[in-house]
Amino acid sequence: MPLWRIFSHPSTFSPTQRQGLAKAVTALYVSRGLPAFYVNVIFIDLPDADGTNPSCFVGGEPRPNFVRIVVEQIARTMASSETEEGKERRRKWMDMINETLKPYIIDKAEIDWELHIYETPRDLWRVQGMDPPPAFSGAEKEWVEKNKPMPY
Repeated sequence: MPLWRIFSHPSTFSPTQRQGLAKAVTALYVSRGLPAFYVNVIFIDLPDADGTNPSCFVGGEPRPNFVRIVVEQIARTMASSETEEGKERRRKWMDMINETLKPYIIDKAEIDWELHIYETPRDLWRVQGMDPPPAFSGAEKEWVEKNKPMPY
């Protein structure tokens, strides 16, 4: 399961942009074989309603135009960065993420942003109380097709 938490000022993304970004992130992972329901995108507002009480600081200074994206990847782990092949696969994945973010964040000069990825061990994850099926297995393909968890 990828869990994306996007921290930003409430006015940074319109409801339509939020849904578009969530759909684009979901499509990215579905293109890699994951069920759509694995993908969670949560927008966390960092309000500054009156301009005197900022909620986001970078380098000790208020930054209402800053977006912080925290990604937890659980359903799949990336190749080790200890090999050249692993480094290249990781770089390509980050490039794919940049492509996904481009129309929503990267192309907007007024937005400053950062992203990082955690990887959680798969054995510390359950869906509806069940261990998820092995990656790329027949059971996982059924979860993809039905877009919901089911006993296997």
